[in-house]
Parts: sequence; structure tokens; C-alpha cells
Amino acid sequence: MNTLSAKSIFILVIPAALLAATFWLLPRAAALPAGEQQLLPSLPYAAMALGMILSIHFHRGRAFFALLLLAGAYWTFRNHLPTLPAGITATVLFQALCILVPFNFALLALMRERGIITVAGRLRLVFLVLQALAVGWLSEPGHVAAQQFLGQRFFAGGLPGTLHLPQTALPVLGIAALVIASCACRRQSPIDSSLLGALLAFAVAANHLDIAHVTPVFMTAAAVILSFGILKDSYNMAFRDDLTGLPSRRALNEQLTWLGRHYAVAMVDVDNFKKFNDTYGHDVGDQVLRMVAGKLRSVGGSGRAFRYGGEEFTILFPRRTKDEVVAYLEELRCTIADYEMRLRGDDRPNSRREGMKRRTATLRSRGAVSVTVSIGVAESGGPLRRPADVVKAADQALYRAKNRGRNLVST
Repeated sequence: MNTLSAKSIFILVIPAALLAATFWLLPRAAALPAGEQQLLPSLPYAAMALGMILSIHFHRGRAFFALLLLAGAYWTFRNHLPTLPAGITATVLFQALCILVPFNFALLALMRERGIITVAGRLRLVFLVLQALAVGWLSEPGHVAAQQFLGQRFFAGGLPGTLHLPQTALPVLGIAALVIASCACRRQSPIDSSLLGALLAFAVAANHLDIAHVTPVFMTAAAVILSFGILKDSYNMAFRDDLTGLPSRRALNEQLTWLGRHYAVAMVDVDNFKKFNDTYGHDVGDQVLRMVAGKLRSVGGSGRAFRYGGEEFTILFPRRTKDEVVAYLEELRCTIADYEMRLRGDDRPNSRREGMKRRTATLRSRGAVSVTVSIGVAESGGPLRRPADVVKAADQALYRAKNRGRNLVST
């Protein structure tokens, strides 16, 4: 399995684990004392309120509106659909919710983060209000054509006895799940993966309105999954560099506090980066930093790379001496120096296949650049007891590599 596939799967681990835990806890809800069981219907509201507070605090508009959707859906379940729908009004409400919640979740996954009280946030709120008004209008008697459309059947023989979702909602739910999963794997976004987990929890809750405790337990799980997504996304913002995807200097400082007594630190700097930026522009400079970061991720010796700042990176090698990691750093330096990076034009196509064709056709006409890095390495021990001292020693070794002509590893 390649690295991308592993990362794509890993982003879905937390929502999947929370859903599995919910299935495991569900039978235990029935064993709770009567007094605690009476509190279960209120639990989703508390979880959704907490999630909304977190989304407001961390300015996560997509999660906020997803939680608002869930709150509206759960309120409708509690007040108008205490069990599987019977009658026109209840049936229309059920069908509309089972279609609109997946539809809106997919839209939220496709949209970029735009905040809550911003113009985009207010427009999203208006869009949700208009949908609620449309559902209210559809549930009134007399709108036969629309009601028949919502209730149409694709399977003449009906669905399995345990599947109570409306047939019109099933393709919407399936497409929405695929769209959200694709966004989550492509962007590696905790918010997107939590939208997928919350959507699946909602589907279980809506499908089992007739079974005690299922709806409140799984609606609570949906809110908890979104809250975890907010916290994880906010953690990534604080501890991960947005440009390169590497852990940030803040994450480096945190890891240094519990790394142990024996480790090596390497400081990596892109040679002549300012001159490179002045010649080719900042966009190409960003491409260089992303390329270098990609090479640093694959460094051997159990090294872990961090973005230190600007064009400078740090690699930590737990339980290693500097003599043990020099060979890995030399291999890294050569890999970067030998890499020929094709400059991306403004007309770069979105299609990977088209991009390969165009690169082949213009191989001679497009410019290519190579970059080099200088590396300094130091190890803990002796007078270098504090992590800050080891980093400083590695930085001094880096400057020795620079003074000796660059594109070198210095100890």
C-alpha cells in the first residue's frame, strides 16, 4: 500500500472508530436505569450545542451548519416523527429530511471554509431556511405531484424489512457519501471525514425511528464525530504547516520536550532560496518548498521532518547518534540535488493525464530547475543537555556547511 493510500485510509479512522463504539454502546443504553434513560432524548441537543460552541470558537462554518442541520433534523424526529412516518405530513417530512441532509452535507464538503457570520455564512443560513420553508410548503395537503415525486419507488418489490429509508433518498445518500469520502481523502481534512461519519450516523438514526434509543444515541454520535473533526482540524492548523503539510515549529518544540535523552537533530536549509525567489517568483519558490518537504518525508533512519520556518527544515532522529544518521542525510541531499523540477505554468491543466501529455510535448521548451540543500546535524549528550542547545548546535553545523560551499552535510 502506498503512502497516499495509507493516509487516505487513516483520515477515516477516527469517525469509523466512533461509529463502531456507538454500535457497541447501543445495547448498553437499554440497560441504563430508568432515570438515566429519560435523559437520553436530551443528550443529542447537548452534544450539538457543544459542537456549535466549538465551531464558533474555532471559526469552523462548515461544521456549524452541519450541526445546525442535525439539530433541525433531530427536533423534527422528536416532535413529528416519534416512530416511522404515518400520514402525508409525517411522510413528506421524513422523505425530505432523508434527502436534504445528505445533499447539504455533500455541498458542505465541496465548499471551502468561509466562516459563520461572514457573507458566505449568512448566505448558507438563508439557503437552509429556504429549504425548511420549502419542506413546510411540501408537507401541506394539495401538493400531490411533489409528494409523489418524493415517494416514488425504484424497487417494485420493496426494500429489505430492516431498511426503512425512502427509496428516493438512497441514491442521494450514496452519492453524498462518495463525494464526501473523495473530498476527505483528497484534502486529508478532518472536517470532511467527520462529515462522512456524521452522515452515516444520521442514516442509522433515521432508519431506526421505531427502535428505542437508536435515534438519540446515533444523533449524539453524529454530533460527537463532528466535534472531534473540529478539534482535530484546529490542532492541524496550530501544529501543521499549511504550505508543505509538514508538522510546524510548534509541533517540533512540543516533541522535543518528550523525545528522551538520546537523539540527533538535523537542520536543513535550501541553498540560495532568496535569489531563487527573486528570479522565478514566490509561486515557484512555494513549489520548491513543497518538493523539498516531500523528499524530507521519506528520509531514512526513522527521521521525522518539520517546517522550522522560511526555507529551513528540521529532522528529528530519536535514539540515533549523528554518525548513524549522516548516511541518511547524504542520501537525502543527493536525492534533492539530482531532482529536476519542471516549472509549472499558469495554464497547468487539472487532468493528470493531460498534464503528462503536455509535459512530454513541451519537455524541451519548458524550463527546469534544480535546487540543493545544506544540512547540519548534532546529537544530544555531553554539554548539549537541553533540546534548545542541540538545535543550536545543529544550526551552527548548518552554517559551517554553508560557509564551505553549500550542498554539504556538516557535523
